[in-house]
Amino acid sequence: MRHMQSVPWQLKIAAKIVLARLPLPYHLWAKIGLFKQGGMDRPDYALRIFRQHFDRACFARKTQNFVALEFGPGDSLCSALIARTFGASRTFLVDIEACASTNPAIYRRMESQLRQLGLYPPNLDHCRSLHDVAETCSAEYLTEGLASLREIPSASVDLVWSNAVLPYVRREEFLPVLQELRRVQRPNGVGSHCIPIKDIIGGKLNDLRFSERIWESSLMANSRFYTNRLRYLELLGLFRQAGFEPEVVREIHWKTLPTPRRKMATEFALLSEEDLQVSEFDVLLH
Repeated sequence: MRHMQSVPWQLKIAAKIVLARLPLPYHLWAKIGLFKQGGMDRPDYALRIFRQHFDRACFARKTQNFVALEFGPGDSLCSALIARTFGASRTFLVDIEACASTNPAIYRRMESQLRQLGLYPPNLDHCRSLHDVAETCSAEYLTEGLASLREIPSASVDLVWSNAVLPYVRREEFLPVLQELRRVQRPNGVGSHCIPIKDIIGGKLNDLRFSERIWESSLMANSRFYTNRLRYLELLGLFRQAGFEPEVVREIHWKTLPTPRRKMATEFALLSEEDLQVSEFDVLLH
């Protein structure tokens, strides 16, 4: 929401700590613009994000019946419909909770958009539920995070992708998640990931102000503004530790650090300029 941009980061954190503990469903929060998980319920955006990952990924079965996995589909299963249109025989969509819209009209709008572009998506006229949409697109929607990844067969996926999702995986689960993504990805498959390295309470580095003890506490980590605070070089090291060969294809840098080093917790204040200045990057994992 536009008026929230001028709210101090301290107040945003305090408000989200309180609001996140109200017993309200995710879809209500998303409707009023709080805690919304991306924009995958908008056809233009969903198609752009899918194409961004699909077009730059080279994998053996790209022109055949490939299997796809989106980690963190967020507000919709539109990517399953798009993937099916581009030749996927099966799509896994893995999230940590059920956030996807159950409104079939969203998916029919996505279908219409694809047809207007001269493509041939599955016909959704008969779909009356999210289950119908998923079944028509040969998709499985799994909402138990790491546990769901463990249900997917080894070496079964050709294309894995995520968009601004990996920074929000709990630090303690990050390497296990990567190891599962490596396990399910075929040897000749590829992963494509867009990774912002900034906070989600203003797009700066205010999350680096806190000690690990405070930031990783359940109070902070369960308040829907958590980031794992893994930095650029550490992320590349973890990709390699999980068995991937990372290929960075895009980097964006801060011209000036938005949060001064003197305000950061010691572990971050001591990092190199090279490490701190990367604000976002895209990587292919082979």
